[in-house]
Amino acid sequence: MPTLQIILGPTAVGKTDYALAAAKAVGSPIVSCDSRQLFREMRIGTARPTEAQLAEVPHYFIADRSVTDGCTAGRYEIEALQLLETLFQTHETVVMAGGSGLYIDALCNGLDDFPEADPALRAHLSERLRTEGVSALRSELRILDPESYATVDPANGQRIIRALEVTIATGRKYSSLKTRPARQRPFAIEKTGLTRPRAELYARIDARVDQMMEEGLLEEARNLLPLRGLPALNTVGYKELFGYFDGAYDLSEAVRLIKRNTRHYAKKQLTWWARDPSIRWIDLSA
Repeated sequence: MPTLQIILGPTAVGKTDYALAAAKAVGSPIVSCDSRQLFREMRIGTARPTEAQLAEVPHYFIADRSVTDGCTAGRYEIEALQLLETLFQTHETVVMAGGSGLYIDALCNGLDDFPEADPALRAHLSERLRTEGVSALRSELRILDPESYATVDPANGQRIIRALEVTIATGRKYSSLKTRPARQRPFAIEKTGLTRPRAELYARIDARVDQMMEEGLLEEARNLLPLRGLPALNTVGYKELFGYFDGAYDLSEAVRLIKRNTRHYAKKQLTWWARDPSIRWIDLSA
């Protein structure tokens, strides 16, 4: 049976170099599973592989669409499965690398069959989020679906809105719709998780943010400012600089926030994968 070898881990842990070595070892291309490296306008802030790295082996799902096109985990699942079907015709093993947990789960297990969003209901809930705040919506979710309330990120207003809109629209708890068995894939899946001691990982994050600023992240974000409302740009590294452009704080504070929020994101990634016992973890500092 063909094998998909997934290299995952928190941001800045060293996935790119590790995946390149793994791909060369088995003669495989690299299929990216990063929900932001998809977009060609977001080069610096997403730590996209360098041109030299991209030239070492073929890469897929890197800078292959515009931020105005967008992408979802469901769309990625469909496109990645189609690509893998083709790649497995000539490769016994294919290497995938990335840090987007939802996209990896979508590919490995399939997505739950949630209903399409009701635009009117979503607009209503979004307005309530703006006027009443996230705590009011969380209180309502606690009544309607205590299970979702217990697991959703309390600061993520959009996730809370999604749980509420599904529950209200279907009359069924959002949490009850997340229990469908994983879909079977026509290939074996091996997951390798990369990690480092927290202090080391955080130092790498800080250094990488400094490097991004030196490479021109400020100007990249400035060029994307007119598109700031797009979902792809609700991303660490860009949204903090948008705040700087708005005059909310100075540039040094924006950089500090990027570093802090990137560390928070790395913690969330590790928390996401902690529930997956199939991952074989490797400490890169060892």
